[in-house]
Amino acid sequence: MTGKSKQGGMSIFMLLFVLVVLAAVGLVGMKAFPSVLEYQAAVKAINKAKDGGTPQEVRASFDRAANIDNISSISGKDLQVARDGDATVVSFAYDKEFHLFGPAYLTLKYRGQSRPGR
Repeated sequence: MTGKSKQGGMSIFMLLFVLVVLAAVGLVGMKAFPSVLEYQAAVKAINKAKDGGTPQEVRASFDRAANIDNISSISGKDLQVARDGDATVVSFAYDKEFHLFGPAYLTLKYRGQSRPGR
């Protein structure tokens, strides 16, 4: 004769817990995703701008690219422009803060530097 088989699965409380966790992760992701895209656009813009020559030209070139790509977190005056031998190195750093709920905030720290070479 066969015995009773034990059924496996999730309880309703476990399902609700998983759904709440997924919703919270989704909320944070939806708030952070646009700033990640802006960061990637800023890195792309400094890699184009580093060939500008003087620091003023590099900053002006970045500002033109920032206007086109809608980069609002930093501007040309926030860039650090340095020479490494005969190459120009452009870098930036900024923080982006998002209000989640009540007293909770999410702070993302972005740092970027131009790639060497062309």
